[in-house]
Amino acid sequence: MEYWVYLIRCGDNSLYCGLTTDLARRLQEHNQGRGAKYTSGRLPVALARAWRVNSRSEALRLEAGIKKCSRAKKEELIRSADSIRALGFPFPCQTG
Repeated sequence: MEYWVYLIRCGDNSLYCGLTTDLARRLQEHNQGRGAKYTSGRLPVALARAWRVNSRSEALRLEAGIKKCSRAKKEELIRSADSIRALGFPFPCQTG
């Protein structure tokens, strides 16, 4: 099963990181106020960047790594798909 790790930009310009197996469904849930408590009060949200990974464990590791990043680093990840390698993840990430 493939997983997606994603960064979304909220209506207040904050960033939220999550993971899912169905990116379109999850974004719809976020925009309906059912995605996460954090995003429900910051609508609308828009996809900023997504990475496809091959397993749940890889997705959890990548999500945790991104969540530890500074705002500036998250913005860099959004601008440049290749910058994800700087987080030290050896598995292949594909941008969405």
